[in-house]
Amino acid sequence: MNGYQPRHGATAPAKEPEGCLTAAVRLPVRIVMFVLVLPVRMVWDGLVLAGRALRRGVLVPVGRGLAWLGRTLVVAPASWLWRTVLAPVFRGIGLALVWTSKALFVWPWVGLWRYVVVPTARGIAVAVAFLVRVLIVVPLVWTYATLLTPFGHAVLTMLRGLGGGLSWLGRHLLLLPVVLLWRYVLAPVGRGIAVTLGWLWRWLVVAPVVGLYRYVLTPLGHAVVAVVRGVGVGLGWLWRYLIVVPAVALHRLVLAPVGRGLMLVLREIASAVAVAWRVAGRVTVAVFRFVGRVLYVLLVVPFVGLWRYVLAPVGRVLRDWLWRPLAVAARAVGRSLRAAARSVRAALGAARESARATRAEIRRALFGAPRSKEREPLP
Repeated sequence: MNGYQPRHGATAPAKEPEGCLTAAVRLPVRIVMFVLVLPVRMVWDGLVLAGRALRRGVLVPVGRGLAWLGRTLVVAPASWLWRTVLAPVFRGIGLALVWTSKALFVWPWVGLWRYVVVPTARGIAVAVAFLVRVLIVVPLVWTYATLLTPFGHAVLTMLRGLGGGLSWLGRHLLLLPVVLLWRYVLAPVGRGIAVTLGWLWRWLVVAPVVGLYRYVLTPLGHAVVAVVRGVGVGLGWLWRYLIVVPAVALHRLVLAPVGRGLMLVLREIASAVAVAWRVAGRVTVAVFRFVGRVLYVLLVVPFVGLWRYVLAPVGRVLRDWLWRPLAVAARAVGRSLRAAARSVRAALGAARESARATRAEIRRALFGAPRSKEREPLP
C-alpha cells in the first residue's frame, strides 16, 4: 500500500526504485501508525458527528423558535405601538415645540432686524458717506489741484537741471581718470604679475610633484600590489585545503548519508500517518454508519410517526379553527385603529393650517404687508 494515491485522471509521477531498507521500514511503521491513529480518528469523527447532530437537531430549531417568538412578541407589538401611538404623539410635540421656539426666539429678532436695525444702519451709512465726501474728499481734491500740482512741477524742473550738472562733473572728474589709470597702469602690471606667478607655479610646484609620482610613488605602488597579490594567493590556498576540502569531505561522506536516512524515516512516517488516517476514516465511517442506522430505527422513526400521525393533524386543526379567526379579528382591529389615526392626523393638519393663517393675519396687522425682496438703491 503506497502512501500517495493519485486522483482520477491525474498521471502519477514516475517512481524511483526503492531499496530493501525502504521496504523493511515501511510495513512496521504503517502498522504502528494505524494502531496509534485509529482511536484518534474515531474520537475526531465522533465529535464531528455529534456537533452536526447538535447543530441540526437542537441549535437550528431553537434559534428559529427564538427568532419567531422575538418577532411575534417583541418586534411586531413595538412596531405597532410606534407607528400608531408614539410617532403621532412625538410628531405633534415636535411641531408644538418648533412653533413655540419660533414665536419666542426667531420672529422677535427677525422683526427687530428687518424694521429697526436695517433702516437705522442704512441712514447712518448715508450720513457718514455724505460727511466723508464734504469734509475729506472735496478739500483733498482742491488742495491737490491748486497747491501740490504747481509745486511739484517746479521741484521736478529744478531736480532735472541739478542732475545734468552732477552727471557732467562725475563723468569728467571721476570716471575718465579711473579709466586711464586702469588702461595704462593697472592692466599691464597685472598681466606681468600673472605671467610670473604662472612660471613659478609650473617649475616650483607642478614639475617636482610629477617627478615624485613618476619615479617614486608608481614603483612603490607596483611593489605593494605584488606583495598583496602573493599574500592573497597563499591565503586562498590555505583556505581551500584546510577548510573547504575537509568540509566537503565531511558533507559528502558523513552528513549526506545520515541526512538521507533521516529523510527516509521521516518520509515513511508521514506516509504511514496519511495512510493510517485514511484507513481509520473508512473504518470509522462504517462503524458510525451502523450505529447511526440503529439509532435512527430506535429513536427517530417513532418521533417521525408521532409528528406525522398525531402532532401535525392537531396543529392543522388549531391553525384552521383558532389561529386564523384570531388573526382576522386582529387585522380588523388594526385597520380601525389606522383609520382613527388618519382622522387624528387630518384634524392636526387642519389645526396647523388655521394656526398658520392666524399668525399671518396677526403679522400683517402689526407690521403691514411684506416688502418685496428687491433692495432699494442707495441715494
